[in-house]
Amino acid sequence: MTHVVIMGAGFAGLSAVSGLSKAGVEVTIIDKNLYSTFQPLLYQVATGGLNPGDIAYAVGGFVGRQRGGSSRGGTARYLRGDVASVDADGQRVKLTDGRDVGYDYLILATGVAAAYFGVEGAAENTFGLYTRADAIVLRDYIMTGYERMSGNSDRDFNVVVVGGGATGVELAGTLGELRGAVLRATFPDVDPERVHVRLVEMAPGLLMPFNSRLRDYARRQLVGRGVDIRLGTEIKAVRPDSVLLGDGQVLPSDLTVWAAGVAAPPAIADWGLPQGKGGRILVEADLRVRGQDRIFAAGDIALYPDGPSPQLAQPALQEGRHVAAQIRHLLAKEPTEPFAYHDKGIMATIGRRSAVVQFPRGMRVTGTFAWFAWLALHLFYLLGGRNRVSTLINLTWRYIAWGHGGGVIVGDDPPASRRVG
Repeated sequence: MTHVVIMGAGFAGLSAVSGLSKAGVEVTIIDKNLYSTFQPLLYQVATGGLNPGDIAYAVGGFVGRQRGGSSRGGTARYLRGDVASVDADGQRVKLTDGRDVGYDYLILATGVAAAYFGVEGAAENTFGLYTRADAIVLRDYIMTGYERMSGNSDRDFNVVVVGGGATGVELAGTLGELRGAVLRATFPDVDPERVHVRLVEMAPGLLMPFNSRLRDYARRQLVGRGVDIRLGTEIKAVRPDSVLLGDGQVLPSDLTVWAAGVAAPPAIADWGLPQGKGGRILVEADLRVRGQDRIFAAGDIALYPDGPSPQLAQPALQEGRHVAAQIRHLLAKEPTEPFAYHDKGIMATIGRRSAVVQFPRGMRVTGTFAWFAWLALHLFYLLGGRNRVSTLINLTWRYIAWGHGGGVIVGDDPPASRRVG
């Protein structure tokens, strides 16, 4: 039986599993985590709006559902591990624990990591928001920062968010709201004026893929939430307690969050596969890796230079389905087809009852309606009925209890090695 190995259980990887469920093949999906993370809601975990389990779904459970639906004798299994190297000639992948897995077709959907663009100290002195673990750590630092202000009227808490894309805007907007109604109720002796949230972006505007009217709306909404926005601003260095800007200005920072871009994990350089901008794997129009007949790449890790897809959830889902379809074509000795991204629109939320939605044919929506649309879409794409119900309850309670202290899920103190302040 043909064996398809999928590296990565994100949007693209799980979409490929679904696409192969009735293909009569043996599928092995490999990921270092036991769960798949719904990344668009990581910022809600980081700001205490959701529990970490709300956005995590067991990979094994997902694979089991696909196996049960197979009607052509195919099999599917989940294997916990992390890829160390790819032997394209021998059609094998080696895992970091020494295990060796053979394949007939390989799908690389490993996702990406933070890109620091050579900024001094960025890797060492910032926090990312790309994994469930990142969100938990960030939540603990944020809550500890507020707690240490409690009872100390002379202490300020400075947060700098680097990057004006969707992640940076959503995080900064929610932090701006937290410093007002929600945490004022949770920590009544904390002076909101001593909490400073700054958003630094090198580009001339926020949410650059959006229409200028939506970008302006997002900026006004952030300013209304007390966020200090610095556009067209270069970062020269990040220090443990500050951010040095290109013009020499120093921004104090107890907590610096890096949301300024993504790149391929450094380990991919050892796989012997062609790489392009940001270290991403170069693919042909059908998403096969350049120079390879049996290796595909999908999601954020894949780059087709002549027509790059946005690094968002919807393109990853579509690419995963496309790769599965191409493998089915190859098994039937049919020619492969080029990938064509179907743009369903883009959206971002700024905070409570504030979001922007841009549809592909020009329709644009802001405000409460856009916010409800954003919420409904995210609930729809969450895996698992329990996750949907739990997320709906927690987010509903967060915003119903606005200003009454009921909207924050707290955690533990962060590690002693990296204390806030």
